Amino acid sequence: MRVVIVDDSQSMRHLLKQLISQDSELEVVGMAEDPYEARDMIKATNPDVITLDVEMPKMDGLSFLRNIMRLRPMPVVLVSSLVGRNIQVAVEALETGAVDVLTKPSGGVTPQFGEQLREKLRIAGSRTVDQLKCGAVASSTAAPLRSTAVGEGSSGAVDRVIAIGSSTGGTSAVKEILRELPGDLPPIMISQHIPEKFSKAFADSANRLTALTVIEAHDGDPVKRGHVYIAPGGYHLSLAREGAGYVCRVISGERVNGHRPSVGVMFDSVTEVMGRRQLGVILTGMGNDGAHAMVRQREAGAFTIAQDEASSVVWGMPGEAHKLGGACETLPLAEIASAVVAWCDRPLSKSREAKLAANGA
Repeated sequence: MRVVIVDDSQSMRHLLKQLISQDSELEVVGMAEDPYEARDMIKATNPDVITLDVEMPKMDGLSFLRNIMRLRPMPVVLVSSLVGRNIQVAVEALETGAVDVLTKPSGGVTPQFGEQLREKLRIAGSRTVDQLKCGAVASSTAAPLRSTAVGEGSSGAVDRVIAIGSSTGGTSAVKEILRELPGDLPPIMISQHIPEKFSKAFADSANRLTALTVIEAHDGDPVKRGHVYIAPGGYHLSLAREGAGYVCRVISGERVNGHRPSVGVMFDSVTEVMGRRQLGVILTGMGNDGAHAMVRQREAGAFTIAQDEASSVVWGMPGEAHKLGGACETLPLAEIASAVVAWCDRPLSKSREAKLAANGA
């Protein structure tokens, strides 16, 4: 994969080149100190992926990113010290179309930083232009989908739950779904693999573009209709019964499938509490977190959806769920919101898909 490095620091450019060159799959074909030089270099070298700093002369990195996505969409990994100091910068970059973000090390460079840099570039460089357009959350004047929320009743009592798990590329995918959903849906629980300090900003950003109320979950939060609960980075999110209702459980615990929060932990808790009265959705991400738990969801009679390969940044988690037979349907990202609303409008007692799932079909 051909890489262009855009950074105003000469020492950082050479450091990044040294780290990137340790991977035989990556080749640095150019380095630029400002966006204008980068523009000409991109035209000349046609890279597969670029690294982009934020604080640069002549034009800041976010402005340049917006220009790239408008004029010549390509995979971008934001590599900046500002990401660590201003979380909103990372959120805005992901919303604009950056595939991933990485904080520059404040002290000495660790082997972990180099490994993360190379991994993020490999993943980003494999992304297609169509996936970039799908991932960037654009403003929309279209009205959100409407739902009659069959089975929820006028009392607002919760009788079903939607559980969504995602990882690499998932922040954009989750927002793409949420912005199309109406505000009268059953509660939605989301476990996204995300650093601890990013989850609150992610929830706040998502809340601004959907009719639903999106919050970072806290232990003991009552689970309500019309609300979305984002797992805090570094903590597992699960569902528990409390009296006549349900609450969020947020705990530290050990990493599961290498992750905390773990999609598998959340899926299994919802299956234990709700059985077939749940919808499981697994989106783009590396690895297999949540895939086996989705099989258990389907075995319990739940309806389950996996994102398809073409629209996924990485078809790891949803691909594994699909291969294991855990997904009742495998859909493009653009069709998942409609499928969620359709499930909410379907009486559970008449759910053909749930019956098929219960019978292992």
